[in-house]
Amino acid sequence: QVQLVESGGGLVQPGGSLRLSCAASGSIFSINGMGWYRQAPGKERELVATISSGGSTTYADSVKGRFTISRDNAKNTVYLQMNSLKAEDTAVYYCNAAVRVRTTFSNLEVWGQGTLVTISS
Repeated sequence: QVQLVESGGGLVQPGGSLRLSCAASGSIFSINGMGWYRQAPGKERELVATISSGGSTTYADSVKGRFTISRDNAKNTVYLQMNSLKAEDTAVYYCNAAVRVRTTFSNLEVWGQGTLVTISS
């Protein structure tokens, strides 16, 4: 019914930048909150940043001042601009969205497939 597709991951040197994108498609009536999570090897999935439909944002302490989450509601897309990247930012990054389905008006929590971000020199 609803799919999230992430893009923008890759290999970058410490101190570099990357911009992740996540586009939602399918039977969408509206999208409430959207967010980015990450899971490093051998660790639990953790919250990175969230953004409400109105644009309010929250960030994990570890990324405050370095990462910026934004969204384009017309495109059903959420972005994560990552600057001053560190080795400990290496992880698979997942986007998440709270979607109201157009055909049924039911609420779904949808996850993307993940995109790998590797920070290494």
